[in-house]
Amino acid sequence: MELMGYSQSASPGLDATFAALADPTRRAILARLAKGEASVTDLAEPFAMSQPAISKHLKVLERAGLISRGRDAQKRPRRLEVRPLREATRWLENYRQFWDAQFRRLDALLQDLQTTGRTGQQRGEKIKTTKSMHSKRPKGDKK
Repeated sequence: MELMGYSQSASPGLDATFAALADPTRRAILARLAKGEASVTDLAEPFAMSQPAISKHLKVLERAGLISRGRDAQKRPRRLEVRPLREATRWLENYRQFWDAQFRRLDALLQDLQTTGRTGQQRGEKIKTTKSMHSKRPKGDKK
């Protein structure tokens, strides 16, 4: 399926990025790493969970490419990797642009209603709609 220039296979890592971002603990870890590298112990400190539980979250973030391990003598500090976040932002930006355009059209229609008291259809104009704005109701739905 392709929507707004993106196919389902646009980025194999996009699903892993969004799955990793779905958890509030992992988002908090990323927020901490945005300030700089940190050890597992430092990352676990603000959470009421075991070190193995934090390590599981870190593995999810690593598999998604959102963090990487550094090497500092005996320590393995984690650091934020921005590439997957950039890809997710680009993907979301297309939807933001789509909805901005939809809201601009709605604003124009509301402005027209306020100034003239009539809709474009009442003036004999056709209003463009997209298929995504219309959905089929399930059978038996009487709304």
